[in-house]
Amino acid sequence: MIFSSYTFIFIFLPIVFTVYFLAQRFAGDKPAKIWLVAASLYFYAHGNILFLPLLAGTLVFNYAVIKLLRKNRENRVVAVLLTALAVLENLGLLFYFKYMNFFITNVNYVFGTNYILYNIVLPIGISFYTFQILAHVIDTYRGEGSDSTFLEFSVFVTFFPQLIVGPIVRHDYMMEQIRSEKIRRIDTANIMRGIMYFSVGCAKKILIADPLITHAQTFYNVMGNGNFFEAWGAVFAYTFAYYFDFSGYIDMALGLGMFFNIRLPENFNSPYKARNFADFWRRWNITVSNFFYDYIFRRIFRFGDGVPKLVLATMITFIVSGLWHGASWHFVFWGVANGMLVSLANIMTLKRRKLPFPLAWALTFFFVLVTRVLFDANGMTQAFNVYRSMFDIRPALSGFRVFLNSGLMYISQNLYEIFLIIAGACICFAPNTREMFSESRPRWYHAVFAGALFTMSLFFMGRVSNFLYFQF
Repeated sequence: MIFSSYTFIFIFLPIVFTVYFLAQRFAGDKPAKIWLVAASLYFYAHGNILFLPLLAGTLVFNYAVIKLLRKNRENRVVAVLLTALAVLENLGLLFYFKYMNFFITNVNYVFGTNYILYNIVLPIGISFYTFQILAHVIDTYRGEGSDSTFLEFSVFVTFFPQLIVGPIVRHDYMMEQIRSEKIRRIDTANIMRGIMYFSVGCAKKILIADPLITHAQTFYNVMGNGNFFEAWGAVFAYTFAYYFDFSGYIDMALGLGMFFNIRLPENFNSPYKARNFADFWRRWNITVSNFFYDYIFRRIFRFGDGVPKLVLATMITFIVSGLWHGASWHFVFWGVANGMLVSLANIMTLKRRKLPFPLAWALTFFFVLVTRVLFDANGMTQAFNVYRSMFDIRPALSGFRVFLNSGLMYISQNLYEIFLIIAGACICFAPNTREMFSESRPRWYHAVFAGALFTMSLFFMGRVSNFLYFQF
């Protein structure tokens, strides 16, 4: 079940919302939270019920470890052992489901062995809820954060708007809200704003992202072999498809949280407006970037360390980020490329060097396009094929008229997709969802705008696809 589906919008959400607030009104906060956890687990099981015991087991295990950590905080040895156990359990599951076959494949290649690959299906959302739990475990070991009941912890981990693709929420940020009196009553202003966020997110996903995904995959499905215009068209399509697919999901998640008076953290802030790659990663998937910054980068680099340490910390952080996105060498090289570009941006900041904004933006967006190939390809062979198609100018040199005609033919055959790319580029520079609905109470024209987008989305909802970030 995905957010932008008839089942979710017209059956699941109304039932969960109605029962939750009826329970708050007539039974109290605890039964309402139990219902919310049960509904969230059902939502998760709808994707693949076989992974529900894994999520439930992880939930119980980590809560037990956290409680023991709080009781044994003064005993350094016990605290270290408990934290190591939790890290081993969480990263061990992530390694098995996400990296085991990658590990076996590379062992076979290096040592000439023939170990058989496992038939492993990646549990939906494991990369996100594992990080969310790990952050709380580590914070607890450091003596940070508040205590919580098992029910509160369950709401923190399983809350369905953020369970699958984030945003990653800090424990105390969630506790402060779910313990508040505000969560117990219907807030019409929050609901209105939530509907607007959800409607904009639906439109981004259904009206822009899905057609561009189809267009890009048509090219990538032939191993990235094509002419100059087909290659650049596919790369542009994927570049904006990922933007609106992920941004659309985040808008919907934030909107759904508002229905229940829970403000999820901002996770997307117009990244294509960035003037360098350090700025880009402060805007894209913000909560995951913050996790890597807090628990990897800051463990290596301290304020006052020199440039070599800064570069080392940045490169390690982005290599880990690449592996987090996928168990394949093209994700590792994607991490290396991003690490180099972020390091360059950081060094320029330290040296107080700044390019004019138009040039800085153009270079940043160009390298976003170039690194996008490594992210979207299914392997290095396909990535090289795409790069060859993108940068092979021999057809233009050998026969410019034929080359130009092939470009005009591509445009004439893909007018709708090109229109979506141009429209998407314009939207990327317009005020984002948070900026549009920043007023304390939405205006009537906001409602008209959101209603129009939602109505248009409904007409195309029958052929909606999964969110791209489900694969991570």
